Amino acid sequence: MTSTPAAAGIEPADPSERGGTRVDGVEVLGALSPSRVGDFLNCPLLYRFRSIDRLPEPASPAAVRGTVVHRVLEQLFDLPATERTPEQADRMLAPAWEELQEIEPAVTSMFPEDGPEIAAWLASCQEVLARYFDLEDPTRLEPAERELYVETLTEAKLLLRGVIDRVDIAADGAIRVVDYKTGLSPREMFEGKALFQLKFYALVLWRMRGVVPKMLQLVYLGNSEVLRYEPDERDLLATERKVLAVWDAIRAATERREFEARKGAGCTWCAHQALCPAYGGTPPPYPISRETVRADEASPAPAE
Repeated sequence: MTSTPAAAGIEPADPSERGGTRVDGVEVLGALSPSRVGDFLNCPLLYRFRSIDRLPEPASPAAVRGTVVHRVLEQLFDLPATERTPEQADRMLAPAWEELQEIEPAVTSMFPEDGPEIAAWLASCQEVLARYFDLEDPTRLEPAERELYVETLTEAKLLLRGVIDRVDIAADGAIRVVDYKTGLSPREMFEGKALFQLKFYALVLWRMRGVVPKMLQLVYLGNSEVLRYEPDERDLLATERKVLAVWDAIRAATERREFEARKGAGCTWCAHQALCPAYGGTPPPYPISRETVRADEASPAPAE
């Protein structure tokens, strides 16, 4: 499977995700991805800025590093097993970076031209890739799917969708859902929040294929940790209830045109502080043309 990397910080719209679109003959009222659910839970105003106002966000070195590393790990499995080495991954890094610059030239503005910053950043990408080989042996893996787009329509006519980094299928049919994170693993008390994304994907796969994935696996390349979880039907039904509750809250906020600012750890790197009432800012006028809650028009958040 081949694809192109999503531009870091920019989430292209998918026509199938717009409210009013028909899927299998059913009119879709809206759609959500794990990242947009996370946005609303963390800060409803951030959800509005990203999904309704569609405000641009500058690329960050951390987000772009995630995008480039994900691209290398995706392409690594295009090679014969014996060639999936750390040295080969290093050689693939520069082409992946060049490819992203062609797709989204704005990412080049992160670094001064011909300055030492780009070399240091590429070295940090190499360090992250090296940790991958400490955690997995890609010569012994043959993923069934990479960068797999999945979607399912709930009885509430809400489209749940996303892109899974990797799906492994064992000889007995057991499914493992794998997601790479280039950041640090969470503390134990926050592991449940970190696993929500994979439970969301597992729910969608279950609805699509009729099989509950056996294993959910988060691979943290920032500090060489792997978080594993075995879901069951109760987990996934609870995840569905949570998503539907978030959707109801989004619709209510949209009807009122009220999306509250909620301070939290994410405020530190939020691109919209100047527009946030919590920091003395004023949001832009509510876009009338987007008054109706539409589907989650965004692709997955930048690779972490």
